[in-house]
Order: sequence, then C-alpha cells, then structure tokens
Amino acid sequence: MLHKKMTQALNEQINKEMYSAYLYMSMSNYSALIGLKGFSNWFMVQYHEEMFHAMKLYGYVQQQGEDVELKTIKAPPSAFKSPMDMFTQTLAHEQYITKSINELMELAIGKKDHATQIFLEWYVTEQVEEEENDNDIIAQLKLIGDSPQALLMLDRELGGRTATVPLDFSNGVAEE
Repeated sequence: MLHKKMTQALNEQINKEMYSAYLYMSMSNYSALIGLKGFSNWFMVQYHEEMFHAMKLYGYVQQQGEDVELKTIKAPPSAFKSPMDMFTQTLAHEQYITKSINELMELAIGKKDHATQIFLEWYVTEQVEEEENDNDIIAQLKLIGDSPQALLMLDRELGGRTATVPLDFSNGVAEE
C-alpha cells in the first residue's frame, strides 16, 4: 500500500507523462504540416514512449491497490518556429520531467517506500536516455544551420526511428 502523498504524486506524474505524449503528438502534427515526415515520425514514436511511461505508472498505482486519479491534460502548443525550436522545447520538457522523477524518488526515499524506489529507478535511467537523445539532435541541428539539404538528410534519418515499446495496453503494460 502506498502512502497517500506518494499516490498523489504518482497520479500527478501520470498526468505529466500524458501531457508529454500530447506535446509530442502536436509536434508530430506540426512536422508533417511543414513537410518533415521524418521529424513527424520521430515525434510520433516519442508519443508512444510517453504513453508507455504513463501506462506503466498507471499499472503500478493499481498494482499497489490505490486509485488512479486522471486529471485534465492541458493543451500543448500547436505551432513552432523551427525544428530547432521543437527540440529545444523537447529538451526543456524532458529536463522538467527528470526533475519531477527525481522529486518522486526523493519522496519515496523519505517515506522509506523501497518498492516505489525500485520501480522509479527505471524512470531515472530512462530520463538520462531521453535527454541524451534530445541533446544529440540539437547538436546535429546546430551543425546543419541553414542548410535545407542537411535538414532533409536528418529528416530521412529520423524517419527510420521505430517504436520499441508496447503500443497496445489492453492487457496492461508488460516490461520492455
């Protein structure tokens, strides 16, 4: 059984992960609208990852015998200045999520909730990967500068990304 404060914090994290999915779906749409189908694909795969993160939390809260409280998801922005703007916002958002995960871990440590600490270790590791991916793409976009040819090459590369997480949650969330 989870402490009430831990349950509330995990429910807030579910909302943050759902917003993340919503944000990346919006970025996917915008990328498609401006003709960058590879970027659109990359962000749609990111959407699926964030839904997996939310559903993993959802399943954990239920597994602990607690109530999942779904909250309103705010609308994400729908237009962006450039691919660099999208990835700068993506990195800032992932840094916000990292901070939130770290706060969850601190709460679990403070409550001596060892099961939740172990569960959250996966998220801590995942956030390192998320920020690294964003930093790598930002570095490539900086190298590209104003070269449309180089941007199209990156677009093709990002188009090759495939989902590595389950896409069907009808039977719960299995481990990756």
